[in-house]
Amino acid sequence: MTDELKRKLITLAEKYETEDFIIGDPSYFMHQVEGAENQEVMAFIASVLSYGSRKQFMPKIQSILDESDGDIYRWTKSGCFSSFFVKDDKTCFYRLYTKGQMYDFMTAYQKILVGYGTLGEYLEYKKAGDGFAAVKSICEYFSGEGISVIIPKDVQSACKRVCMFLRWMVRSGSPVDLGLWSQFIDRRSLIMPMDTHVLHQAVNLGLLSTKTASMSAARALTSSLAEVFPEDPLRGDFALFGLGVNSKSGSR
Repeated sequence: MTDELKRKLITLAEKYETEDFIIGDPSYFMHQVEGAENQEVMAFIASVLSYGSRKQFMPKIQSILDESDGDIYRWTKSGCFSSFFVKDDKTCFYRLYTKGQMYDFMTAYQKILVGYGTLGEYLEYKKAGDGFAAVKSICEYFSGEGISVIIPKDVQSACKRVCMFLRWMVRSGSPVDLGLWSQFIDRRSLIMPMDTHVLHQAVNLGLLSTKTASMSAARALTSSLAEVFPEDPLRGDFALFGLGVNSKSGSR
């Protein structure tokens, strides 16, 4: 990697990792609730719905926040979601997800909250103390609950939305990310949230040669970004976002 590219990525990260980044981003929702428990639950639910068009999924996330009246931890843990998402309801909620599938997902998540308090405490119990172990534990749990549409069944894919959620939870000292789990997961172990847009940017910059978004590609890109941001590789997520905005292809 050239020094010029390193300087460019650092400049872009500084430009885009600001409070303004939150506007129109799914991370917006976790900043609209109070308390760590509410923030964690809101972030996780927002992350699983964050694919496709923002104009379509942002209102869906907002509808859940509105239904919970801002107390989304209690709403989920108590099972109040069952009046919004009904078991076996075949009605579409968002794209591939039916309301019945969302009910199944919320029920599986509820079990963690009842049994462990929070998803973070569950991961601590599972000794998932690094980024990859945390992704794997989340995928394994929901796969075991029969939830393979909303959460990836394994870590063969890039698991972009799970990795994005972990960025939100682990990175501290950020105007965007919350850092709620920074005490037990090192941010240097996080994995880059990779979708096709990030992949294309990475290939165009010469940071990757593969054209397939996979976990191995996401980890390889993370290693490349660690050359620029050794203490915080996922700061590069903001830099690549900035590159996409500058090239008028900044959809995430």
